[in-house]
Amino acid sequence: MQDKYFIKKAIELSRKSVAMGAYPVGAVIVKDEEIIAEGLSNGKQLNDPTSHAEIAAIRAAGQALGKRNLDDVTLYSSLEPCVMCYAASFWAYIPRVVFACGRDKVAKDHYEGNHNIFDLNKNARRQIKLVHFLEVEEDALKVIREWEGK
Repeated sequence: MQDKYFIKKAIELSRKSVAMGAYPVGAVIVKDEEIIAEGLSNGKQLNDPTSHAEIAAIRAAGQALGKRNLDDVTLYSSLEPCVMCYAASFWAYIPRVVFACGRDKVAKDHYEGNHNIFDLNKNARRQIKLVHFLEVEEDALKVIREWEGK
């Protein structure tokens, strides 16, 4: 399987998240071409500001694998990770993050501040391979726009 398959799974989860009344972001974590964890952005329902899709997926992956070092997985997200999710990926030793929709395509209030994960990554002691999968960006953006219209 390839990136396109897994990033589409993350976008499908973003639709599920919206259907639940949550934020339009979904994430999956893949190890050896198999989805081992999923996450939705349901912090509003949980009253938990850290419950972003990427964080939920990282937590689930750690539990599924029985370890905190996730150096053999790829994280796929329907939206460019925020600074918190980037930092969690860094601390989990995730080597590669693939996302569909870039932050420059959404309203500024979806992100706090002007932090840029690409700039942070350049200055980190260990870089994460950040991949903006443009081929499906419009699919992810469509879910976001539908959610914004509600």
